[in-house]
Amino acid sequence: MLEKMYEFKSWLENSEKSNATIEKYMRDVELFLKFSGKEVEKETVRKFKEMLKEKYALSSVNSMISSVNTYLEFIGREECKVKTLKMQKKIFIEEDKNLTKADYKNLLDIAQKNGNRRLYLLLQTICSTGIRISELEYITVESLKNGYAEIELKGKSRVVLIPKQLSEKLLQYSKSKNILTGCVFVTKNGKPLDRSNVWHQMKKLCVGANVSEKKVFPHNLRHLFARTYYSSEKDIVRLADILGHSNINTTRIYTADSREICCEQIEKLGLL
Repeated sequence: MLEKMYEFKSWLENSEKSNATIEKYMRDVELFLKFSGKEVEKETVRKFKEMLKEKYALSSVNSMISSVNTYLEFIGREECKVKTLKMQKKIFIEEDKNLTKADYKNLLDIAQKNGNRRLYLLLQTICSTGIRISELEYITVESLKNGYAEIELKGKSRVVLIPKQLSEKLLQYSKSKNILTGCVFVTKNGKPLDRSNVWHQMKKLCVGANVSEKKVFPHNLRHLFARTYYSSEKDIVRLADILGHSNINTTRIYTADSREICCEQIEKLGLL
């Protein structure tokens, strides 16, 4: 079984899945195999799904089932795959997960007060371009001079526009750090910052910024970019292109507002 897992990991890597995705798939499948033992039958997968429903949120259940279904495809047992749970699409995001512009500015203020210029600029880079944290390494000195970054990930390519003001700030920063070429956001050893580096640094800002830790993680900056762009331009097709989404339904999730804003919009209809 262990050998099969090594083969599965290699298969995922050859399919050009991201490291984060591979880690998640492996974790989910390991949980399934621990539950099922050596038995991989349709009924076992159904029971695993029922167990997940008792312990996890619906979105988490569907995500884990998707991982297991991928593994079943890999081992040639597609007949054992099970359907994901039907979920009503949320029209708003919960307040405790909604990173607002005010929260974002508070985080920037604390990063600046702490003298962490790299983090201060990094937050602005993600939030003003909408890039994924895994794409941060494509923000290079060369891309800043061009005004755009060409990103090649997961067999897909797209161009990310870099605002002129951001380019100027980052070029000044790079010069001050003697970074003359390549990736701008690097460790002391010159390696690109990874998700873990950024995640931990962001969490340290929460207390001083008076922002809930639940709201503060790199991907939420991407969501804030999406909501702000859509609120201004009302062009979800262009936004999908900017974010690199192949399915516009994914972009819809990114543009969801808070419950409070949804209520305000309904009350403004003047139908009472």
